[in-house]
Amino acid sequence: MTDNIDIRAAGARRLKDKVCIVTGSGQGIGKATVLRMAQEGGKIVVSDRIDESASKTTNELKTHGADVIKIVSDLTTFSGAQELIEQTIDAYGRIDVLVNNVGGTIWMKPFHLYNEKEIELELERSLKPTLWCCRAVLPIMMNQNQGSIINLGSQSVRGLYRAPYASSKGGILALTKVLSMEYGRYGIRVNTVSPGGTDIPDRITSRLTIKPGIEVKDLPKEESERYREEMIADSRSQQALRRRGTPEEQAAAIAFLASDDAEFITGEVINCSGGQ
Repeated sequence: MTDNIDIRAAGARRLKDKVCIVTGSGQGIGKATVLRMAQEGGKIVVSDRIDESASKTTNELKTHGADVIKIVSDLTTFSGAQELIEQTIDAYGRIDVLVNNVGGTIWMKPFHLYNEKEIELELERSLKPTLWCCRAVLPIMMNQNQGSIINLGSQSVRGLYRAPYASSKGGILALTKVLSMEYGRYGIRVNTVSPGGTDIPDRITSRLTIKPGIEVKDLPKEESERYREEMIADSRSQQALRRRGTPEEQAAAIAFLASDDAEFITGEVINCSGGQ
């Protein structure tokens, strides 16, 4: 979103008055998604565990005239997810769209180099928030007999050096399909957008930050960078479009699935990955 865009006068309004929660929307794909959804008329819930980044996104949306609230909560716990859903209902009375964007690999290295705690932390960051948020929001959407859940997958499920993260994202792909089958009778659609490599120019929180004020150690810089470069090269070699994506390109796919333009689409995965 640039300064010369007035979201109140934006063109397509596919999400007009829809209440949209986007987790991890303090930066990156999550931030691009709330900006896009606000442009399309959505009422926005900025959700993040880092107050600084959540506040920055919220203030930017308010500057452009968005109807937005900020909720800071730890979605690695069910109580944190419940808090997010309850506060949204208190503010807006309904939830039309939930985007489960929270996640992201912490380490990039061969599986045998992960220790037990590192594996647990990868699952905690990239699988549990989606599980907990789906569990918390489903009763609300069932009562409404309507809702759209968009989960974020990843191309890591066919890549190198991120086995625990890839396991988390593989679980999310399975969750999407199962929930779409179980809850379609309630008018609830569940889909996944699986990004490829995406540049995040506005990163505030390092991937090595587990929770506010807590950081973990990586491999020696040279070794870590070697694995990262090999992982990126492997991913690039599988692409039809030989470049990294942008958060705005992911946001466009997410906004489509959230809208009524996709009202007969559920249980699907859009691989927004440049043809990987």
